[in-house]
Amino acid sequence: MSAVPAVPGRSSRLPSLTGMRFLAAFLVFLFHLSLLDAYSTDGEGHGPFASALKNGGWAGVTFFFILSGFVLTWSVRGEDTPRAFWGRRLAKILPNHVVTFLLALASYAYVSATWGQGIPNFLLLQAWVPRDDVFFSINNPSWSLSCELVFYLLFPALHRRVSRIRAERLWWWAAGTSAAIVLLPLAVQLLPSGEAFGPNHANSPLYGHSITQMWLVYIFPPVRVLDFVLGILMARIVLSGRWIGLGALPALALTVAAYAVSLEVPFLFSLNAVVVVPFALLIAAVAARDAQGRGSAVSGRVCVWLGEVSFAFYLVHQILLSVTQERFGFREADSPAEAVGVAVLLAGASLLLAWLLYTGVERPVMRAWARRSRTARTTPGTAAPAPAVAPAPAVAPAATPAPAAVPEPAGPPHGDSSRSVTVGTN
Repeated sequence: MSAVPAVPGRSSRLPSLTGMRFLAAFLVFLFHLSLLDAYSTDGEGHGPFASALKNGGWAGVTFFFILSGFVLTWSVRGEDTPRAFWGRRLAKILPNHVVTFLLALASYAYVSATWGQGIPNFLLLQAWVPRDDVFFSINNPSWSLSCELVFYLLFPALHRRVSRIRAERLWWWAAGTSAAIVLLPLAVQLLPSGEAFGPNHANSPLYGHSITQMWLVYIFPPVRVLDFVLGILMARIVLSGRWIGLGALPALALTVAAYAVSLEVPFLFSLNAVVVVPFALLIAAVAARDAQGRGSAVSGRVCVWLGEVSFAFYLVHQILLSVTQERFGFREADSPAEAVGVAVLLAGASLLLAWLLYTGVERPVMRAWARRSRTARTTPGTAAPAPAVAPAPAVAPAATPAPAAVPEPAGPPHGDSSRSVTVGTN
């Protein structure tokens, strides 16, 4: 396909990516729901629900990691500083993390949690520890924030480096990064397998597989930086006018087909190797469509709102699932109708709690941080800081709606697309 004109400046509205963020978060919810006893066991095996969703959690997180690099790059403004960027990102993720960490601890984790689990979790260092009783302890989904912290720390330097790549070489760099992700399981499976995931994961596709190998492919932060860098590269491809013109619907079809394939490949390859390229293409295709003012089925007000609360949804849903099984003893549904009813109730309760967390913690903290930043910038005598990142190269003009907001990065979804942002406000 021939290249299409580059999209305009980074203030262009990308509502579809915000809406898609909730779909990815909901996929993670369904995956964790499928691991509950009431949904996962069917005689000696697993039913069709759990079997179809066995890679949903891995896929959702991979989507978020790529999206995070893409959106941060899309929203870059050169006047930002590393300190301001890092401050805004910490203000974005830490309050929600602290609240949900304490909520999980008070609800169920206090029964078995140790200091060796709690301290790394609270400090978001758990992904650096190759033990499942650490990186998956307390509030399970928060391990991904441990990776996000590394992404944010590295982003100013990574963006400067990627900005120096000549536009005609961007696809080669994206292909090389993708190849590294796809081939990594091949190298890791040659390593000693060590201890396997045990009975605590009996309902999970992890059961019986090597903890160390899975950690190296899926959890280890330096490895997941590759997904983040791929997102940065794809954003530069679109912004520099090098997008190949692949439509959103063909990219979605490719993604669905890749997920189906992931259900059949060896375990280490099922974690993210099969879906990473389709996700990168899908994100770029949807961004290009939105920037041209065309919209999509997930760009409406309701979908955008769901995307805005998706970070909170991602952090609270596992708590409610764990409480339902461990505290309330829901381990078997008497009928399919009861199973569906409980699932709908859990999804609704998670969304309600997410909205409370978003409106009561996340949004007020971000607004307070924005006011503080504006005050600091307007204080007389304040020296102009050195920029954190280089501005993106100029792009060719194209017809778009009036500049609006850029969605916030999500890795697992922590963002808000309702405001114009500089680097890090997103």
